[in-house]
Amino acid sequence: MYTRSFAVIGLGNFGSTVASELANFGDPVLGIDTNERDVAKLANTLSKAVIADGKDEEALKEAGVSNCDVVIIAIGEDLEANLLCTMNVKLLGVKTIWVRALNRTHHRILTKLGADRVIHPEHEVGQHIAQMLHNPLMRDYVSLGNGFHVVDFKVPAQLDGQSPSDPVLFSNHDLRPLGVMRDSRFLSCESRDMTLKDGDKLLLLGKRPNLRQFGDFLRDRS
Repeated sequence: MYTRSFAVIGLGNFGSTVASELANFGDPVLGIDTNERDVAKLANTLSKAVIADGKDEEALKEAGVSNCDVVIIAIGEDLEANLLCTMNVKLLGVKTIWVRALNRTHHRILTKLGADRVIHPEHEVGQHIAQMLHNPLMRDYVSLGNGFHVVDFKVPAQLDGQSPSDPVLFSNHDLRPLGVMRDSRFLSCESRDMTLKDGDKLLLLGKRPNLRQFGDFLRDRS
């Protein structure tokens, strides 16, 4: 199986985490930063760790960035360095570029420069935490785009024995139950004989407002 190669430019908290996780997956990762200490920390973890300036196109080329399939530009507070690095990586012909953005204006500029995906780590993590804090029954969720999410709900005691096909539970909230994780088993909600059990992990597909209403509905019944 073909393994994609990655370069992570900017090895602060965010960049070093991304680079280390990719390396743990067995992917070849090139790490780049101007800070010698940050580079040294990952020297034994990544395939290659280099001290270089993202604002210098030639330095990036010599480091091997142009040979990577994907580049993640994780430079944080230095807006100029972030933008110039994005331009340089684009000029080097890298196929896929992900860039960390500082704000919405920065996001728009990066999009104009040709970034394939713009990341807002703090904003995205903050939204994720707020969703789970708002509804303690929500264990986790994944955004699918266009407003749709798949949510992992902990089935409360008041729904023990209920059928996923019960329209009062889901259809009335315009939600679709996908399945249940019970211990280490996945159970399809398409079976008419299947009933929910207290503590099940229920996977639901729907839009955020409907999922929020469902969470409120469950709290009102508790």
